[in-house]
Amino acid sequence: MKPTKILLILLPLFLLAGCGGNSNQNSDGSNNSQPSSPSSTATANTSGGGSTASTSTTSASSGLSTLTILASNGKKVGVNVEIATTTAELEKGLMNRTAMGEDHGMLFVFPVEQQLSFWMKDTLIPLSVAFIDSNGRIVDIQDMQPQDLTNHNSAKPAQYALEVNQGFFRKRGVEVGDEVVLPR
Repeated sequence: MKPTKILLILLPLFLLAGCGGNSNQNSDGSNNSQPSSPSSTATANTSGGGSTASTSTTSASSGLSTLTILASNGKKVGVNVEIATTTAELEKGLMNRTAMGEDHGMLFVFPVEQQLSFWMKDTLIPLSVAFIDSNGRIVDIQDMQPQDLTNHNSAKPAQYALEVNQGFFRKRGVEVGDEVVLPR
C-alpha cells in the first residue's frame, strides 16, 4: 500500500486523538510548570523547519528550544518550546498538565502543510493555538478551553501549530500574518 494511502487511512484516527500531555509531577508532589510533550491531532514530521531563517537555540539541559515570533508591532517574542514530532508526542500533547510556564509552549511539527484540527480532550489548562504555514507565517490564532471536545480547525492549511497559555499572543501583540522563526 502506498504511504499516501496509509496516511489517508491513519489520519482520521490521529484526528480522534486528543490534545494533551503528561502530568509533570515531581517526587515531592509538586508540579513542574515546563511542558514535556505535545497536544495535537495528526501525523508528525521529524525534520521540522520552515523556509524562514533560524536564530533559535536549544537547551540541552531542559530539552526546550527557543523560537522567535517577529510580531507586526516590531517586537521579538521568544517562546521556550517543547517540540512534538513523533506520532505519540502529537497525540499526547499537553494532556493532564495542570500548569505551564508563562513563556513556554509546545510546537507541533507535521510532515506537510494541511488542514489541522486540535481539541482539548483531557487538557486541563486553557490554551491559545497559532497555526503556522510552511513559510513560517501565522495563518490563524484560536483560544481553546480545558476539556472541550470542540474541533479547532486551522483557517488555512498549516504545517505547524504552537500552543501556549491562553492570552499569550494577545498580551504580546502577536497577530495573524506575523512571522515565526522556527527552531532547527
